[in-house]
Amino acid sequence: MDEVAGETLSDRQKYDFKRALEEIKELKGRGTELISVYVPPNKQISDVAAYLREELSQSSNIKSQGTRKNVQGAIQSILARLKYFKAPPANGVIFFVGEVSTTGDQTRMVQYVLEPPEPITTFVYRCDSDFYLEPLLDMLVDKKVFGLLVIDRSEATIGILRGRRISVVRNLPSLVPSKHRMGGQSAQRFERLIEISANEYYKKVSDIMTETFLNMEGLQGILIGGPGPTKDYFVKEGYLHHELAKKIIDTFDTGYTDEYGLKELVEKAKDKLYDLDLMREKRYIQQFLNEVRKTEGGLSVYGEEQIRQAIKNGAVDTLLVSEGLRKRRVTLDCPNCGTLEVTLDKSPEGLMMACPKCGTAGTVTKDIDLVDDLFDRAGLMGTKVELISPESEEGEMLLKAFGGMAGLLRFSIGV
Repeated sequence: MDEVAGETLSDRQKYDFKRALEEIKELKGRGTELISVYVPPNKQISDVAAYLREELSQSSNIKSQGTRKNVQGAIQSILARLKYFKAPPANGVIFFVGEVSTTGDQTRMVQYVLEPPEPITTFVYRCDSDFYLEPLLDMLVDKKVFGLLVIDRSEATIGILRGRRISVVRNLPSLVPSKHRMGGQSAQRFERLIEISANEYYKKVSDIMTETFLNMEGLQGILIGGPGPTKDYFVKEGYLHHELAKKIIDTFDTGYTDEYGLKELVEKAKDKLYDLDLMREKRYIQQFLNEVRKTEGGLSVYGEEQIRQAIKNGAVDTLLVSEGLRKRRVTLDCPNCGTLEVTLDKSPEGLMMACPKCGTAGTVTKDIDLVDDLFDRAGLMGTKVELISPESEEGEMLLKAFGGMAGLLRFSIGV
């Protein structure tokens, strides 16, 4: 978990923050009537309220009656919510309020109050046709970065490990001629040409590394791999910029020098990257798969209803949940079947929906994000929840092959 401004955000808080931004990003207003207010932690609430009252007064000059009404309504809503704050939270607070477009000419009021994962540095008031999100989207970018290089005499691939994502920066064929026997002085000249060509190739790789990594914010270190001695020669002969050379963590033997080689490099370096999110996720998924392969499933469980029952029985030690899950857990009161819970791909439209058992119209009494629901259930039984990114191979498999959730058990529950 990340330390921010003296306050630690839980995985659930970070998940809810990301989900809220996804929702807010899709919202659009009919005119410039969506209001974004960023309040830094050192800003007096009374000063914010005074600023908003001045904006409320100025909004009376808006010519469009509809826009004027919506802007004033949004400002008044924020002013009302400010009364609940004696001071801003440790990282500040953000308000997104306004009338957003729905179907046809219809609109609906939305109100979001968010605490960011990093401190807000500047007070912002903005009224526009969409909400102002740029500072918050930057906060979601993982600040810990590792440089990757896999290299031999035939090609090199430069990449970046950022959080859980491995991305390719450049694949560079060497164009160095292969060695073969030639007689007399021609062989010596040819050998020199090969070495000159190789030297130019290494320098080009170094230039790309310098351009990519020298001023990169959050660069933690550089991992270098390859199938032969080239990687060690590249390092020992000092081709890398001296500042980047200080960042080299180690060199590793890999069988490939392409994009797959980058993934192989990260896997080989797992002991060096033990605490990285990606490595932690790999360990959990591998542990789960090892249990699945055992007779009668070992200490593992998957399938939503099976997992829910295992949590209820106190059997789940660690619940693995994909951050890519986009479902809702809905509680329905059916006049025929009573109260029941169902998982849906999206929220019901309105407060009524057909009962999945009998088809009778029932009343929706609760509608919650599925991941939040799982957090709640797990918390009641002392079950640890690990969020798994869908960006890694293991995370993609959890989402697609196991429905986005799996459990590691405290004790066997049989078939």
